[in-house]
Amino acid sequence: MKLNHVNMSFDEMWDKIMECDRSYDGLFYTAVKTTKIYCRPSCRSRKPKKINVEFYETITECLESGYRACKRCQPEIEHCPQIDLIRKTTAYLVNNYNQKINLQNIADHVGVSAFYLERLFKEEMSETPREYLEKIRVDKASYLLKKTNRTNLEIALESGFHSSSNFYKAFRRVKKCSPSDYRKSAGLSESKNAVD
Repeated sequence: MKLNHVNMSFDEMWDKIMECDRSYDGLFYTAVKTTKIYCRPSCRSRKPKKINVEFYETITECLESGYRACKRCQPEIEHCPQIDLIRKTTAYLVNNYNQKINLQNIADHVGVSAFYLERLFKEEMSETPREYLEKIRVDKASYLLKKTNRTNLEIALESGFHSSSNFYKAFRRVKKCSPSDYRKSAGLSESKNAVD
């Protein structure tokens, strides 16, 4: 199912559930056709086969399609009273990762002060909106490094980094290796000259 407000491909969402990535909880739900159960992306239950998975934007869509909640991750239980604000913020960051964004832009979008947003986001997500955005950008770059033959510079710019030096620093901080090393470990090498 194509999601309306989360700009991610099926494969990108699949990667998030394989990593049990908590930072995408509430942005989409994973539904398993064979068990008729839906989960959060961070659920630690045994992973289904890729062909048996569907993604939904809301719990209501999962329920309307005949799925029931996972008893392990309990996706129907909200764990934060400000969960809608966090969801709006994470959705905004996921959909606008390639734009120049600052904390005030995000706060204006969700309708709260920058100070309150940063404090609440850090409390709930264990990272600041800036750190979360950097992680999204590195995740997008990782996906492109694995799936395309574009140069590192092209990928850096497409992923929202405004300079190759920021891209390399952020990539190394998040993935603990350079973009070129990451690509080599994925079995691809650049077809054009790298900026490395």
